[in-house]
Amino acid sequence: MLKVIAFMRQVAKELYTGGNYGTAHVYRSSLNAIIAYHGETDFAFREVTPQWLKGFEIHLRARGCSWNTVSTYLRTFRAVYNRAVDRGMAPCVPNLFRSVYTGTRTDCKRSLELKDVRKIFKFVSKVTPAMCQTREWLLLMFLLRGLPFVDLAYLRKRDLCGDVITYRRRKTGRALSVTLTPEAKALVEKYRNRDQSSPYLFSLLKSDEGTETAYREYQSALRRFNRQLMALGEILRTDEGLSSYTARHTWATMAYHCEIHPGIISEAMGHSSITVTETYLKPFHNKKIDEANRQVVDFVKNSLALDYY
Repeated sequence: MLKVIAFMRQVAKELYTGGNYGTAHVYRSSLNAIIAYHGETDFAFREVTPQWLKGFEIHLRARGCSWNTVSTYLRTFRAVYNRAVDRGMAPCVPNLFRSVYTGTRTDCKRSLELKDVRKIFKFVSKVTPAMCQTREWLLLMFLLRGLPFVDLAYLRKRDLCGDVITYRRRKTGRALSVTLTPEAKALVEKYRNRDQSSPYLFSLLKSDEGTETAYREYQSALRRFNRQLMALGEILRTDEGLSSYTARHTWATMAYHCEIHPGIISEAMGHSSITVTETYLKPFHNKKIDEANRQVVDFVKNSLALDYY
């Protein structure tokens, strides 16, 4: 019977063979973290205890991993453990992972303030053509309701019909439809793929969808995009650093400040549930409550002041 390390390698291989290259990469990274903690010697699933998991969590934090990275590794290992339980290879232990962190923290602010959004919209002079293109990709992602870079890269020509783009989220599989604003339409026309033999709407990918080559092309494009965004953020002197997440988080935040209901924001972004949307908005929820409190206090103070006249 396979032990933990051997089984994780097998699962990662199965995912890779099935074309789930990104997920397979996460599984291999999680396995490497486990080996760094436990050592190369394999071990049985029955040796995984709450104390072992807590030690793993402490080890990851000591290595400088963020809480979200810790959560990714632990959730991946939990998925592997559950597979092992289903196959009769591991004991079913209720609440085994309860004492370790498997949530999502919102400590790191990823959205821009309105003044920085204005900088993105304004023309940026004295930049290279590549930097100008990066700015316009970011702007287009924002205009398309915070479209993730992965969905932008995989958009197909057939997804565009008139002024409407209809596509499925790569992450959740949810079908979404977005009507192009005049600004978005101009950018789509500017960057649309002119290669008639390519199925992709934009020229970010060349290889067939679902192949390892296409996955590697996407990863390369994403790294290049993030490097350019970091440089663009320095040029624009934004308060927050720019990344491929910026457009998505910023659109959600701007919508929230426009008093749009979180349920509508969730639908617009294709989230799997409103809980995901609330995770995006959590850093700003307390701020809005504090603003409301300030308004109430000011109202009372002003009413008291009237008594003196």
